[in-house]
Amino acid sequence: MKNIPLSYTWLETPIGALLLAGDSASLHFLSFPGGHKAFGPHSAWHRSDAPFGEVKRQLLAYFAGELQAFDLPLTLHGTDFQKRVWGQLRTIPFGQTTTYGALAGRIGAPKSSRAVGAANGANPLPVIIPCHRVIGANGALTGFGGGIGTKQFLLELEGSLPLRSG
Repeated sequence: MKNIPLSYTWLETPIGALLLAGDSASLHFLSFPGGHKAFGPHSAWHRSDAPFGEVKRQLLAYFAGELQAFDLPLTLHGTDFQKRVWGQLRTIPFGQTTTYGALAGRIGAPKSSRAVGAANGANPLPVIIPCHRVIGANGALTGFGGGIGTKQFLLELEGSLPLRSG
């Protein structure tokens, strides 16, 4: 994480407190409360709720089942390849999944499913850029920065998986 002067806030959701970071113009990062990709605020960031009203509104509507696509200004920090993958992630419809191989084909690099997986894992804005909609070729819920339980919850919320019993 670069030393970018950003604001941050927290949003309580059904999957825990999400860290949101951005500036007055756009959202830059979202972090889950757990999982191997979770992170806290950078020391250069300052706490402020002010820039995040619309982000919070849309995320809460999503978790309430009232929003299927986000319409937010985003700033993406990554390589050109990563940005191509993240752009394709945004085209996966709510309630549907795809595979790493299919995603690689969609960006014109059909033999790059591992690189697509790595780019997927580097997504700075999970949920909003729906990397959780990418699954293994065998249907397995493969690695996810927020944890497999979070991925399963998001896919169940969207109707992509049958609901867990109990």
